[in-house]
Amino acid sequence: MTSPSTEPHWRITGEYFENCNCDVVCPCLISPGAPLTARPTAGVCEVAFGFHIDRGTFDGASLDGLNAAMIARTPGPMAEGHWSVALYVDERGDERQRAAMQAIFSGAAGGPVGALAPLVSTVLGVRPAAITYRVDGKRRSVEIPAVMRLAVRPVASVVPGQDIWASNAHPFAPERVAMAVGDEGSTWQDYGMRWDNSGKNGHYAPIDWSNA
Repeated sequence: MTSPSTEPHWRITGEYFENCNCDVVCPCLISPGAPLTARPTAGVCEVAFGFHIDRGTFDGASLDGLNAAMIARTPGPMAEGHWSVALYVDERGDERQRAAMQAIFSGAAGGPVGALAPLVSTVLGVRPAAITYRVDGKRRSVEIPAVMRLAVRPVASVVPGQDIWASNAHPFAPERVAMAVGDEGSTWQDYGMRWDNSGKNGHYAPIDWSNA
């Protein structure tokens, strides 16, 4: 195992969004119990994530402008583990950049995903893909041809045009995360599974991650 003194230093800033199969608002994050201990609305959790890096470095390699996507499925409350995950890294990256993205978004290099890595029991796969991440006003979307087509928009608030934000609610964005909902046609299909999270819970937020 690499000692802490020789671990590659990395940092990324940008944003992310997610769309899961829970009703709005997801009880995994906001419930009377501890975070991630509530049972998902449908009993199982099926969640997809899109990531865009505005600025990023990993051991001297630039990750500026690259995208990633990830899915996770749990058979019950997220904190109980047994996660199955799959990762997609931007095919535009060279071999070094793709390896760096895999290390960050698999949790192997520490950071927020690394804190959740012990909950993962099955890695379905990791592969490069053509990932398009878009921001259109307050709408976020990510697309991988024939695999993933997701989009979220903010839920309505009492002040028109202003998002609803939660603090201290999400391990990916503890400072604040927006409450959102999946657009119609938000789907993922791969590894013998197909999800449709249209009209289901979503979030988005800026991210500032590192292993410092």
